[in-house]
Amino acid sequence: QLQLVESGGGLAQPGGSLKLSCSGSGFSKFRLGSVTIGWFRQAPGKEREEVSCVSHNDEKENYIDSAKGRVSISRDNTGNTVYLEINDLQPEDTGVYYCAASPRSCTPDISNFASWGQGIQVTVVS
Repeated sequence: QLQLVESGGGLAQPGGSLKLSCSGSGFSKFRLGSVTIGWFRQAPGKEREEVSCVSHNDEKENYIDSAKGRVSISRDNTGNTVYLEINDLQPEDTGVYYCAASPRSCTPDISNFASWGQGIQVTVVS
């Protein structure tokens, strides 16, 4: 069973940067590079929303207008880690960030993502 683990969160100041990592384990035939990975965030009191996605064929999508131009999603060379880099952090970037896997191409439909990490807190405060 695919297991995802997020890391790299924490406290940051406005204008700073963070690079979140999503690592996969627990699957025998396929590496993380063979599935679509989405990054999501859930702000306090709000619904979970998709930030960015990289598909199994390396197509990339960004979904939050306020974050476009500030976020970058990428895979490492091994294919087993997916990164989300957020630059020029803003207080509205605060929330719990999750990565999730889907067998389909990138989509804003959260129901397509079946395997989820536990989430990691990102707090942007001056």
